[in-house]
Amino acid sequence: MTGSDADPAHREGGEPSRPQPRAVVAVTGPDRGGWPAWFFTAWAVHRAGGRPLRIRPARPHHHCHFDALIVGGGADVDPALYEKPDGPATSEIQAAERRWSQRLIGYAFYPLLWLLRRLFQSHGGRLDTERDRLEKALIHRALDERRPILGICRGMQLVNVVRGGTLHRDLGGFYTETPQTRSLLPVKRVDLEPGSRLAAVLDGETVQVNALHNHAVAELGQHLRVCGREPTGVIQAIEACDRWCIGVQWHPEYLPQKHVQQRLFRALVRAAGPETGAREPTDQAPAG
Repeated sequence: MTGSDADPAHREGGEPSRPQPRAVVAVTGPDRGGWPAWFFTAWAVHRAGGRPLRIRPARPHHHCHFDALIVGGGADVDPALYEKPDGPATSEIQAAERRWSQRLIGYAFYPLLWLLRRLFQSHGGRLDTERDRLEKALIHRALDERRPILGICRGMQLVNVVRGGTLHRDLGGFYTETPQTRSLLPVKRVDLEPGSRLAAVLDGETVQVNALHNHAVAELGQHLRVCGREPTGVIQAIEACDRWCIGVQWHPEYLPQKHVQQRLFRALVRAAGPETGAREPTDQAPAG
């Protein structure tokens, strides 16, 4: 074999290059009823180049290593974790949503949504205090170890609560003239904050999302900022000012056909790599 045919690593006296291992992404969920969310989230992580690790109260994997954390959707966060003695925080009611298309689509797909949620509802619609306890510990661990975090729906809410924030338990006042849109399809517009990390990840300032949530962020936790709202003023996305931590109120895992939603998972996996500097605090949104 001539020198021109030799492997570059051998020509330089080095070892042959080896494929880099996939980043391990811990994905939380309930013990019962959470398999659709797990399937779609695991698929998204795998497509993004990561290796999903399912974590739930019955199998907490306390001592397993992970490079990134996804806190998934599901049962409501226990109000005892964030409510003050004088009741939950409230804010000024914003202008009502007036998009008739959203209203009609919400009515058309609500029966299907209701059926899916009844069939696969995690923890029977009740509070899941064991899951709350597990996910709080995981969020604290990820923050302490500077692992990137993606909170989805309930996961975004719990990240906010862990950092000292509160939640709206009733969103009815935000939708005084039309009902709250509820659909698996991307029928709701979210306006992203220019210059935010999320806007950079999604490469735009608006995004169409689905809507399955009952609660929403009220008061922000420490070192968090709003990076996305719907036209009514409801907070739809938050991010940390001091590390890679993004929370979205919608379910990107249920939109596998949307490349813009897949960017969230690719960015999370990239942030888990040591070459990205994701574990160093920063107030700047990443480029591109």
